[in-house]
Amino acid sequence: MNRLFLLLAAAPFVVACNSRPDKTGQTDSLTTDSTTTGSLDLPAPDTNATKNNFSKVIGWPAGKTPVAPAGFSVTAFATNMKSPRSIYIAPNGDILIALSNSERDAKDKIANAVSGKAKSEVGGESENTVLLFRDTNNDGKFEIRSTFLSGLNQPYGMLIIGNSFYVANTDGVFQYPYKAGETKITGKGKKIVSLPAGGYNNHWTRNLIAKADNSKIYISVGSGSNVADHGMENELRRADILEVNPDGTGEKIYASGLRNPVGMDWQPDSKMLWAAVNERDGLGDNLVPDYITSVKPGAFYGWPYSYYGQHEDPRMKGQGSDLVKSAVVPDVPVGSHTASLGLAFYTGSKFPESYQKGAFIGQHGSWNRSELVGYKVAFVPFKDGKPSGKLQDFLTGFIADEKKSEVYGRPVDVAVANDGSLLVADDVSSTIWRVAAN
Repeated sequence: MNRLFLLLAAAPFVVACNSRPDKTGQTDSLTTDSTTTGSLDLPAPDTNATKNNFSKVIGWPAGKTPVAPAGFSVTAFATNMKSPRSIYIAPNGDILIALSNSERDAKDKIANAVSGKAKSEVGGESENTVLLFRDTNNDGKFEIRSTFLSGLNQPYGMLIIGNSFYVANTDGVFQYPYKAGETKITGKGKKIVSLPAGGYNNHWTRNLIAKADNSKIYISVGSGSNVADHGMENELRRADILEVNPDGTGEKIYASGLRNPVGMDWQPDSKMLWAAVNERDGLGDNLVPDYITSVKPGAFYGWPYSYYGQHEDPRMKGQGSDLVKSAVVPDVPVGSHTASLGLAFYTGSKFPESYQKGAFIGQHGSWNRSELVGYKVAFVPFKDGKPSGKLQDFLTGFIADEKKSEVYGRPVDVAVANDGSLLVADDVSSTIWRVAAN
């Protein structure tokens, strides 16, 4: 059955998973346009132009922090943990941090050591743990630190619905019994959704977010490769956002063609789901821009056949033509190879009006571009549920020496704490940064 037919038949809703068929010069100024993009003046793709440029992590010197705009202060909220990758704010204000990282086999470790990639990432086995931090008096300092849950498998997304705690491992979503206020999960969990993992597993993070009424859970699953390098049979239920019931049943594909959707959040005014998406590599320094976008139910966003609507990927030439015709143009380009992973709309009350209900984006930073890009937290203002201004730098100072490709840290996830501060996970420096309005 033709997938385009399914998408049209189900629009504007979703496609049933068991009916899913096989998937058959941007300048710097363009990356700062943060209105709905329409068409972009993208450069021609060049499959011979990619240059590896791995950053070298040197760590933060004593007393040095990232830099926020005037009127904000930056402090280390928590340290001494291995690879804090994602942040979840519990309904009671507890701060949960998932510790996880890419795991490499012996062959990859040797290759990464030779290429220099090993110096840009957290090495060794994944910690596979969730930590809990509790700030009981809202002074920006935690009084309780606890191992909330351990023995996981590259955890990333976390979620609390009623008396259940959910965590998304790389190979599935698990549900645990939970009581509000407890500092450690003691009950046994059960896998409610199995997810593709192992083998060619280029993108291992799996994020979670619930619908406002908690009736549905959305799961982001990245592609297994750059552009279907190992065949589309390796991409089943990947490069998608899935929708399930809280018990794991009723799985549907909510949206597809999203190469690596990681950050997800609800825009406070429009109530639309938005995602931060890592686009493909290997087409040159200025292709393809990562983006944040509203996620339309049943929509197809191009991967692997095209990008930004009908821009055909030359490596997939002539394939998926019906899908390419239907590909949705994402809303906001945020720079090519920035590795934009974290996404959080500001829902607190402490930041100035210009930040209210806008989007913060954690950019982990490039590895295959002539000059480093990303390595910061960016911001896009919103008004009436839509982007209303240009992409702005918000938290910078992560790059120590651009010529030497040296960095102090790499921001990943972002979250708005109940006290109105912005928390930023810096995985390679083992730090959670706290940005507060003065």
